[in-house]
Amino acid sequence: MRYGVWTPLPHTVQPEPALDAGAEQLATHGRAGEPDLSLKFAGDVLRRAEGYGFDLSLIAQRWLGTDPDSVILGTALAAVTERMHIMPAIHPGIIAPQVAAKMLSTFDRVSGGRCAVNIVTGWWRDEFNMFSNGGWLDDEDARFRRIDEYIQVLKGMWSNETFSMQGEFYQLDKAQLLNRPAQRPYPTLYAASRHDQGKEIIARECDVWFVPVQPGIDRYEENFAAIAREVDDMRTRAARYHREIGFGISCHVMCAPTNEAAHAKAQALEAYGKESRLALIAAKALGAGLLGSPDRIAQRLKRYDEIGVSTTMIHFHPMMDGLDTFAREVMPLMGTPRAKAAAE
Repeated sequence: MRYGVWTPLPHTVQPEPALDAGAEQLATHGRAGEPDLSLKFAGDVLRRAEGYGFDLSLIAQRWLGTDPDSVILGTALAAVTERMHIMPAIHPGIIAPQVAAKMLSTFDRVSGGRCAVNIVTGWWRDEFNMFSNGGWLDDEDARFRRIDEYIQVLKGMWSNETFSMQGEFYQLDKAQLLNRPAQRPYPTLYAASRHDQGKEIIARECDVWFVPVQPGIDRYEENFAAIAREVDDMRTRAARYHREIGFGISCHVMCAPTNEAAHAKAQALEAYGKESRLALIAAKALGAGLLGSPDRIAQRLKRYDEIGVSTTMIHFHPMMDGLDTFAREVMPLMGTPRAKAAAE
């Protein structure tokens, strides 16, 4: 089992004082010379997680909000961590793939080969139109065709001395990227999609698929059965391209001494998730069913690992307390004794 943690940002995890303070500072013009509170909190969480054996963090990209830019924040976090791979999210259609290829190649170099990439479809029309100068596409099929070309440009520029494409959305003639990634052939590509067209692109072009999870604190068995079917389907799709892909899951871990106590805590997060589509991002991850006693959480993680879902991307609340509890109570049950030592 590979452990990943969401980088805590105002629009990706449930609010808590450190996040609120960072968001308030980010929304304030001025205050030069102050330490950046969002960077400090994110860095504190990632360093603590790294000490426990986590080696991956996802940084969501929320353009229309107070969240910092994912690539710039990721580069800063790479400077305060040592081993953790850091995965900024990228929206095809907002940043040109040629620009993204150069930015991410630079990120990979300065981090010593610790860059990963989350390819995000995007859903917020206003966000796209504001930050891509009207680049939203109403045609869903067209959005997936653009993503397909986008990934091909990234991989082509990273892997080849020159790359050409005459596509529907991107045209390149012997394009060159002179600063190449540290990783060969290129940083690991992660993506999530429920749509048939999106899944086919991921099976053909990406390395890890985040499995879909329906929200609901009592839907573990239903979600697990659906995920097992989806994993088999994606393996079949990838095999048609003579490839193998990995599987990850976004999940919220709610650990308590008893299942009943964890369930009561989860109800508060589920209620928060009903406030908006942004709030649902954190609450939806409860559907993975990783709530309850340490024994139950470990048992369920092992079941996911058995079907091939071996990369976790975890939310906690509060972030630091939840992380400490998970490392102290759950990771030793997963055969990671050094995590307990790190907690002490």
